[in-house]
Amino acid sequence: MFKKILITTDGSALSTQAAKAGVAFAHSVGAEVVALHVQQPFLDSISYEALSDAYSINHVDYQKVLAEQAEQFLQPIVAEGEQLKVPVKTRSIYDANVAHNIVKVAEQEDCHLIFIGSHGRSGLSLLLLGSVAAKVIPLSHISVMVYRVQEAKKK
Repeated sequence: MFKKILITTDGSALSTQAAKAGVAFAHSVGAEVVALHVQQPFLDSISYEALSDAYSINHVDYQKVLAEQAEQFLQPIVAEGEQLKVPVKTRSIYDANVAHNIVKVAEQEDCHLIFIGSHGRSGLSLLLLGSVAAKVIPLSHISVMVYRVQEAKKK
């Protein structure tokens, strides 16, 4: 049923935990994986010129840093795929609309399932921080599996 699964990551430890669970799920159903990181530009919300003057960076340098970061964030998914012998293709997109791009890439890659982690926020933190998973579900025309990540217990 699920032959190609889109797995997303934002590079956080919890997102990586969910992504590895996604690769394990892909392995269990005999699917291949498309691993995706959507790079969110912070420059859209502040003056690029002010940032450029203050930190002596330019658009090309910034894009290069983001590309290197995306590769770093996607690497654990690739490594998990190699370990479990699951084919993994990586993609990264540079756009502020994360949910829209997750759905768009899933459609472009002919995926049968979007596997996405959720922190399980509720109340005010959900309202303030939002939930990419909650935004993906109504946008997607394919199935979405939401994996609840487990935060480490604080001592």
